[in-house]
Amino acid sequence: MTRLAVIGAGKMGRLVAALAPEMGFELVATLGEERTRGGITRDALAGAEVAVEFTVPAAAAGVIRDCAAAGVPVVSGTTGWDADRASVESDVRSSTGALLWAPNFAIGAHLFSKLVAEAARQFEKVGQQFDVHLIETHHAQKLDAPSGTARLLAGVAERAGGRAVPITSVRTGQVPGTHEIVFDAPFEQVRLVHEARDRRVFAAGALTAARWLVGRRGVFTLDDFLGEIAR
Repeated sequence: MTRLAVIGAGKMGRLVAALAPEMGFELVATLGEERTRGGITRDALAGAEVAVEFTVPAAAAGVIRDCAAAGVPVVSGTTGWDADRASVESDVRSSTGALLWAPNFAIGAHLFSKLVAEAARQFEKVGQQFDVHLIETHHAQKLDAPSGTARLLAGVAERAGGRAVPITSVRTGQVPGTHEIVFDAPFEQVRLVHEARDRRVFAAGALTAARWLVGRRGVFTLDDFLGEIAR
């Protein structure tokens, strides 16, 4: 069994910890806010071979740097810390650590981004008669808006279609995550939707990525992970 540390005691951290044993991990450490506030040491990680972190935007950069310094690869699912990404990735590489970050660990959401890119390319061929807009809906407790997935999808559509994609963010109830891109013309409309029905899809994806990350060095995305397992 792969020895795992889970960092973050929120809903996602608890789901990862609960799912880990049935996916072949030995849970050796669970670190909540009180145990990460002063930094994470090698001892606190308790011999983990890999860590999964779902914390908060203000903590993510420090958590990842601490894991890299301790020699523990880390899978990060926290969003909203984009301003620190470049410097964190540089620090991970310089410490010969390993990081795999994704705004969304649902495999379907990752493949959905490919469909969004192709749709944007096709609609751009017919000119400006179709407006494009992205709507994302999450639970009321989600801290960042737009979501990391929404920003990624909008960026994908903008690069493929050559024009800005506005985002509307909705925070309500207990919605795990819904992303909808709309192509709208005067007499017709096309909608592409990805809907996460259960947060466990993110936990399972993060754990699968964690197993892949063990023994690697560098900074990776889901493209690296899925590209390899699809060969």
